[in-house]
Amino acid sequence: MKRISTLAFILIGIAAAVALVILVAPNANANPDGLEKVAAEQGIDNNVQDHDLAGGPFADYEVSGVDNRYAGTWISGLLGVTVTFAIGAGIVYVLRRSRRPA
Repeated sequence: MKRISTLAFILIGIAAAVALVILVAPNANANPDGLEKVAAEQGIDNNVQDHDLAGGPFADYEVSGVDNRYAGTWISGLLGVTVTFAIGAGIVYVLRRSRRPA
């Protein structure tokens, strides 16, 4: 079996993440999941408060000031993919540099 290069693997991963952001994310169900539903039914969530970033520019997977829900989801999702990739690449870079012999 032929192995793919590291670059090809990374590019395939990024392409898959971008495809999910564009094709799947805007159609995600906005209704609460099972855990949130049970918490509401049992009254466990009576004292729930929004976190400090709830009013931020990318809260709830949207972009403030963008009225189109698809565009807002795409922008915030693509930004999230970019930031996540950059942080991951930075961690790999630092770890590789720290393991090099002096």
